Amino acid sequence: MQHICEGVALRNLLLTISYDGSHFHGWQIQQNAFTVQEAFQTALEKIIGGGFDIKGCSRTDSGVHANMYCISVKTSHPIPPERLKAALNRWLPLSVAVLGCREVSPDFHARYSCISKEYIYKIWNSPTRNPFLEGYALHYRYPLDVERLNSAAQDYVGRHDFTSFCTLDNREQGDMSRNVMHFSVTRDGDMVVMRVEADGFLYNMVRIMVGTLLRMAQGKIPYDGIPSIIEKKNRQFAGPTAQACGLYLNRVNYKFGDE
Repeated sequence: MQHICEGVALRNLLLTISYDGSHFHGWQIQQNAFTVQEAFQTALEKIIGGGFDIKGCSRTDSGVHANMYCISVKTSHPIPPERLKAALNRWLPLSVAVLGCREVSPDFHARYSCISKEYIYKIWNSPTRNPFLEGYALHYRYPLDVERLNSAAQDYVGRHDFTSFCTLDNREQGDMSRNVMHFSVTRDGDMVVMRVEADGFLYNMVRIMVGTLLRMAQGKIPYDGIPSIIEKKNRQFAGPTAQACGLYLNRVNYKFGDE
């Protein structure tokens, strides 16, 4: 975050990026680790100097990828959106790409203006590992009954208190309920994809949801066990937190004033 001078007319820009999370320790600036935010701010400083404020749409953990990640930037610099996109793609690391840039209303916020997000989790379900997917999908060598898992996952859908599916720390306080609009488990050959859309997510929520479904496949949690786990509001009853490598922020949805 950079200081913005008072009394200066500001523009608000929405930038959409994608990135390979295996190169970063998540989005948010950290003292002793390289993050996407640090890479983005460094590139932006080279182009427009100081005097900007950036907001990311989500906190992502180390190793998590993004097919679509949104950033709002407030600045008084007059650079046109297309020129900023091109310049950022010149200065950013090759593991980050700017997909789009547009001007938005002054009250737009990359995180708080979001109405829903979609994550996908990739599982390479084969006895043999795929060297090209190392770091980009979870290798799970045991059989997965996708139809049964998809049926069980429908118990996630709806507004629930997801305390059981959250790693509690000081970032999670207050209302632990979230509205899950969609959850599906599909297969394409040896690739199994779990897809979930919600109005918001708790810390590690998707990875714990995935870990719980994998525990079902192992026979350690019953296929009808999700409602009971939700009701208990206790993290110890859900499955383990699945590895970060298979998780992708896939889509971020907004409703703009002109829609």
